[in-house]
Amino acid sequence: MTAHQVLPETPAGAPPRASWWSIRGELPRGAVWALAAGGLLLPLLLWWAWTALGLSNAMFLPSPEAVVLRTGHWWSEEGLLGDIGISVWRVMAGFLASAVIALPLGLYIGTYRPVQAFLEPLTDFIRYMPAVAFIPLVMLWVGIDEGSKVLIIFIGTFFQMVLMVAEDVRRVPMAQIEAAQTMGASRSEVVKLVILPSARPALLDTLRITCGWAWTYLVVAELVAANSGLGYAILKAQRYMQTDKIFAGILLIGVIGLLTDQAFRWLGRAAFPWLKR
Repeated sequence: MTAHQVLPETPAGAPPRASWWSIRGELPRGAVWALAAGGLLLPLLLWWAWTALGLSNAMFLPSPEAVVLRTGHWWSEEGLLGDIGISVWRVMAGFLASAVIALPLGLYIGTYRPVQAFLEPLTDFIRYMPAVAFIPLVMLWVGIDEGSKVLIIFIGTFFQMVLMVAEDVRRVPMAQIEAAQTMGASRSEVVKLVILPSARPALLDTLRITCGWAWTYLVVAELVAANSGLGYAILKAQRYMQTDKIFAGILLIGVIGLLTDQAFRWLGRAAFPWLKR
């Protein structure tokens, strides 16, 4: 560099541009928002351009304008708000029921080897069974009311959540546990004062991920004699070849899922401000 060349100034508090591409580098908040908006808008722009140029049949790929119009009609004439409400309730009920049981069970599997040896193979075995295969049994056991939809979502998320919680607990450094034991902590004190506080950030991430899985089982759950909900509306639209409504339902599920994911991320930042995000 010659004497008259001057490096461009970097705004205060922002990382230099060269560090953007470093492994696990930092980005200024404005760049994060700009890149996120670009990643969300680019597929929509490509979709709009493809349909605007007439490169697809509207029966199979409706335009964004047609999907927006269908969403408006769904809202004003077909009870969209009620469909959203019942679907959110089903997903959250199944997810929360999974979490209430999976968190303590995963904690015991990750902490005590006898519990791991006894329960982990069975949990591993069941988690590979597709949730849709349980629909006939669920209808026999529970019937066709709301409990059956919640149970399908529970089955789809519970066994995965148990194993992920157990793995989060096993990642707690053994040095922390041994240090507590050296200072005379009992087993219950080690679990309460060492393992749980150390694993909490990872457990919240596990809940965030499995909540997303719960949303993916919504359409499967609403196969069980449903007459409302976003998944039911998608399946009904399929019978009448209403692809614009299918797209609207899929996009609405994606938007609600994204908002749920961001809520978990906000909760993580609020609860664990010392973590580098």
